[in-house]
Amino acid sequence: MNIGKAIKYLRKKHELNQQQLAKEAGLTQTALSQFESGARRPNAQSLKKLTDFFKVPEIVIYMLATEVNDVPDAKKEMFEKIFPNMQNLLISLFE
Repeated sequence: MNIGKAIKYLRKKHELNQQQLAKEAGLTQTALSQFESGARRPNAQSLKKLTDFFKVPEIVIYMLATEVNDVPDAKKEMFEKIFPNMQNLLISLFE
């Protein structure tokens, strides 16, 4: 599971750079950079700030963070086929 990848995906979907998102969400740019790189995982308060900014439930972040390695071997092929569509659907629900 890659929370940083999900945060970066949402940031880019909103056409923001790290500095802009950090300022709008009430985080430091350093913390946001560390979240996105995977050097640090956001705590509950930081994750709440991001979900509030993006106006998405926390589960959306976790779903977007799911990677093929998180899926049982027997389901990996199906995951790879449906995940891109699911990702787009999730985002479109909250835009």
